[in-house]
Amino acid sequence: MPSRLARLGIRRPRRVAVLALVAFLIAGVLGGPAAGILNTDRAFDDPGAESTAARQALERATGAAAEPGVLALVRDRPGSAAVERAAATLRADPAVARVTTPPVRGSSPLVAKDGRSSVVAATLKAGVDRSDAVERLVDEVADQPAVKLGGADVGFVQVGQQATEDLGSSEMIAFPILAILAFLFFRGIAAALPLAIGALTVLTTFALLRLVNVVVDLSPFALNLVIAAGLGLAIDYSLFLVSRFREELGDGHDPPTAVRRTMATAGRTVVFSSLTVAAALACLCVFPLPFLVSMGIGGALVSLVAAAAALTVLPALFMLLGGRLGKVRPLPEGQGRWYATARTVMRRPGAFAVLAAVVMLVLAAPSLRTQWSGVDQSVLPASKSARVVADAMAREFPAAPSSPITLAVRAPRDAGARLASYERRLAAVAGVERVAPARPVGSGLWQIDVDAGSDAISASALRTLQAVRAVPSPYAVEAGGTAAALHDQRAAVSRMLPLAAGLLLIATLSILWLMTGSVILPIKALLMNVLTTAAATGILVWIFQDGRLQGLLGYRSQGGIEQTDFLVMAAIVFGLSTDYGVFLLTRIKEARDRDPAHPMSDREAVAVGIQRTGAIVTAAAILLAVALGAFLLSNVVFLQELGAGAAVAVLLDAFVVRTLLVPSLMALLGKWNWWSPGPLRRLHARIGVDEGMPEELGGAAGGRRGGGVVIEA
Repeated sequence: MPSRLARLGIRRPRRVAVLALVAFLIAGVLGGPAAGILNTDRAFDDPGAESTAARQALERATGAAAEPGVLALVRDRPGSAAVERAAATLRADPAVARVTTPPVRGSSPLVAKDGRSSVVAATLKAGVDRSDAVERLVDEVADQPAVKLGGADVGFVQVGQQATEDLGSSEMIAFPILAILAFLFFRGIAAALPLAIGALTVLTTFALLRLVNVVVDLSPFALNLVIAAGLGLAIDYSLFLVSRFREELGDGHDPPTAVRRTMATAGRTVVFSSLTVAAALACLCVFPLPFLVSMGIGGALVSLVAAAAALTVLPALFMLLGGRLGKVRPLPEGQGRWYATARTVMRRPGAFAVLAAVVMLVLAAPSLRTQWSGVDQSVLPASKSARVVADAMAREFPAAPSSPITLAVRAPRDAGARLASYERRLAAVAGVERVAPARPVGSGLWQIDVDAGSDAISASALRTLQAVRAVPSPYAVEAGGTAAALHDQRAAVSRMLPLAAGLLLIATLSILWLMTGSVILPIKALLMNVLTTAAATGILVWIFQDGRLQGLLGYRSQGGIEQTDFLVMAAIVFGLSTDYGVFLLTRIKEARDRDPAHPMSDREAVAVGIQRTGAIVTAAAILLAVALGAFLLSNVVFLQELGAGAAVAVLLDAFVVRTLLVPSLMALLGKWNWWSPGPLRRLHARIGVDEGMPEELGGAAGGRRGGGVVIEA
């Protein structure tokens, strides 16, 4: 494929450039509005879980949600004009099924302990668009200064809105920084090429996600990933290609030959790299949670689109711009800081391997005490109304249900007496504060509300839920509510994790085997990916779980790491770590296989490969870390966790793994790096996947003078 794209760019460069511009404009029109269209409901719930079945059964029976999802905090006493006005506003909305107001006299969970604040609870109708309903209600109470809207439904909507707002703000900050760095790394007009490919990648992926959204409801959080990964990967792939093209020009080749040689080497590397990233992120699609499916689809698409854009458009631009992109004459092999570094490491490979491993393991140590958190109003900034109401409820309304567990009981109309006995057993469960009397809600269906008495995403609430589910019942019971949904979410992750991990393992090993023909190198790369992921997780635990840097980063610790975002981070880290491994190994293999008659020693090939890739991998890592690190500017804490983890992992992979661990381990293994069983060697030879330079372009038969990168010490 790269050779065909090279021929297309060489023969019809202007036509390709014009078509790319047209594609950019069309993608802008179709993809631009994606932020307002992607809005799946209950993105973090398992559609096949018990909690979902309970919620749906109660909604079908009552025509309303199982519990109030909108809470109006009124800074006034029960019965006041402000309370009555808020209640009237909620009742008048067509999406509201019922409204509960606090009594004027007597104690109530809806009255603050000092009696000077009240809560009006509204339950939405089943099947309504929660986003539209909440946005409308927020507008309707905007002129009531004593009222703030919160609750689970408002929190859900505001988390999505905040992510969309952060999408624009992070893009506005990250793009100029990336532009400056691209200019520093590329110089001149060449700096514009990666940014152009990045913009085309992001908008094209947005447009494709709109089409996918017609079939599969996608979460808007996928757009945040597309922005960060799209810019980062497009710039990385462009960096690989532009660097190689300028190097080929510096070697004295004319533009058409330079394009063919670039696509035969760096182009194939980009293909393999994009496949590794896409495969890693696509593994998220095996989980039943819409959030993870959305991130998997978005991440896989943006990786493939970035590669397609770079491989299609850049050859044409190389032909049109030619020498104006600049020529780079690489240092002779065996010179430069990166070569010296590799040689130093390989002189004492055991010591450096131990040193690098110890550093990574020390960073990974906190990951052994990882605690999982969830997504609720606490992930929002303190200024959002849902967070304000949640904080006020916890502080001022101690009697209000903090973790309702809603039981859907399938029992006949005359089951009241037997259910009363069941209620008493529920009330005796440790952690249960109160149990509301069972009430019939439909034909053969009863509802029992249980208050777990602690925050819905806390470990104690989840333990209480498990105990409630374990209570023997005379009838079929399904438990729903926030705690139940979180428990079922984690159960779904645990159930599907072996399959996802197995697919990731197979994909990584297969792609690296196709590239290298070795079974040792893929296994080694897999182990280093695990080590990098563990180190990044340890840093996340140390910062976000332990509550460090809260003032600097502007977040409030939840006492844990959000599990689904951790899975996204792990997939990104695996993909990107393998991506850089592919780039390094292709140059090592190219040096090793260049002259079969006089093969280069394994250690010399490693040193030359690092010489030719060290600076470019460093530049790529910095650019990608900036793109992913833009998540740290988000006001949603789990997006900050994702950005911090991925950015740290990319930098660790470039500065520790590729600089110290890879050369030391390859030196220790020597010729065993390239070992493969005979049947696999023969299969690899038949498949014909090879990263070497074709003979007609000066490959193995004729040799070549060496490779290089744009930046060299």
